[in-house]
Amino acid sequence: MYSKILFVDDDPITLMLCKKVIERAEFSKEIEVAHNGEDAINYFDSLKIELENNKDIISPQLMFLDLNMPVMGGWEFLDLFSDEKYYTFFPNLKVIVLSSTIDPKDIEKSKSYSMVIDFLSKPITKELLKSISEKQK
Repeated sequence: MYSKILFVDDDPITLMLCKKVIERAEFSKEIEVAHNGEDAINYFDSLKIELENNKDIISPQLMFLDLNMPVMGGWEFLDLFSDEKYYTFFPNLKVIVLSSTIDPKDIEKSKSYSMVIDFLSKPITKELLKSISEKQK
C-alpha cells in the first residue's frame, strides 16, 4: 500500500470513481488530487516548501497523470517536472500516464520521461491496481 498518491485529472467523475476504486482496493492511505498540470506544479511547489520546513511531510510516491487537460496538459507537466527544480527534489515519485486513448506515439513519447513507469488506459480497476502493486515489488 502506498502512503500517498497524487491523481491529476480534470474530469470530476473520473476522479470520484478512481478515488472509490483506490480506497476499496486499499491501494493508498491518502489520495491527493490536482485538476490539471498547473495545479500539480503548484502542489509540488507548496510541498517543496513544506518539506524544507518539516522533514516529516510525506510526498506522493506515485502519480496518475491524465494527458488531455485544460490549462496545462500532462505532456506540459512532464516537461516542467523533468527539470532539476522538481525531479531532483522528488526523485522517488513514479508517474503512470492514464489516458482514454492509447496512441502508440504517446506510449513511445512517455518512455522518454525517466519518472514514467507505465502508460495505461482509463478507467482504473482493482485488477489494474493489483498489477501495478505487483510490478513495484
